[in-house]
Amino acid sequence: MLKKLSTDTINTILIIGVILLVVEIVFFNGGLVFSVLFSGVLMYIGWKNYRPLWRKVLFWIGLISLIFTILSMIAVRFLVIAMIIVFLLHYFKTRENPDRIRPEIMDNYQEMPDQDPVLKQKFFGDESTPNKSYEWKDINIHGGIGNRIVDLSQTVLPHDEAVISIRHFVGNLTVYIPYEVEVSIHHSALIGRASIFQYKKSKVLNQVLSYQTGGYRSEKPRVKIITSMVSGDLEVKRI
Repeated sequence: MLKKLSTDTINTILIIGVILLVVEIVFFNGGLVFSVLFSGVLMYIGWKNYRPLWRKVLFWIGLISLIFTILSMIAVRFLVIAMIIVFLLHYFKTRENPDRIRPEIMDNYQEMPDQDPVLKQKFFGDESTPNKSYEWKDINIHGGIGNRIVDLSQTVLPHDEAVISIRHFVGNLTVYIPYEVEVSIHHSALIGRASIFQYKKSKVLNQVLSYQTGGYRSEKPRVKIITSMVSGDLEVKRI
């Protein structure tokens, strides 16, 4: 069923679930964190030496307590209800318009002083590289929720190799690459899509994708892109 959902729909459900979880912990059920930690401690003590009977009892008490604590969360209830609604909508839609399976064809394929980074660590909100010319600095960031845009046409890449490493939770990532730049891409995602030049992957479900242009090993300038996200689309295009 997840293959039929758009990434934006999944991202919206996840974002609402996270917001509900934060609101529940902050305003309504502050003891939730204590309950989870207490259950985790019981499981840890029991699992550390599982042979004695009393440790087995501790482990299962902690596990059952953790399950009931999680199921009592408003955010978890919302996610369950949302998935049921999405499933029903998908079911009725497929009854009217049965799915048609089509084959997917793919073509072969010294310590520095502190400086302001090109992209900053942001948990919420969209972000992009400057719209004007900027000095290149390798990108190595974690992201939370929002979209990221990296435009390499506005900077001068180093002579050897530039590196972009982005680990993201929920949101889309777009990278614009000049035509004369060679590229190596290593992308992993739990849920999403990938569009890398002429290569299209309509659904990425807990997969790792690798792509390299023909002259990457011999030509310069070149850029290595390493991305990892929970839910989101990756788009790499020439500009």
